[in-house]
Amino acid sequence: MARILSISYEPTLLITRELLLRQLGHTVVSAEGFAQAFKACKNGDNFDLLILGHSIPHDDKLEMISEARKTCGCPVLALLRHGETPLPGIERSIDSWEPQAFMQAVGEMLGPQLVKRDLS
Repeated sequence: MARILSISYEPTLLITRELLLRQLGHTVVSAEGFAQAFKACKNGDNFDLLILGHSIPHDDKLEMISEARKTCGCPVLALLRHGETPLPGIERSIDSWEPQAFMQAVGEMLGPQLVKRDLS
């Protein structure tokens, strides 16, 4: 299964996202903000996917993407607020808050071999 770094400024969203991803058998490292996220990347942890949460402001997401490219080197999925401008330089973004849409995007990014089962 995949190793995923999930970043948010909202602890309850991190917990919810972690629970969903763990149900599929993934290992999840949750980071509340920049400092925790970059510490995880700089510690040499290898991640298959980086997820930027809805709660992170647009400009902060741009900065995180730039730093993640230097330290983590993994694909980025950005969860956007409705109407938020898509971010340049990332592999995928979605503006849905539905768990099914989120899990589908994760599955498509990781490939079908890493998706253990459907949540429906």
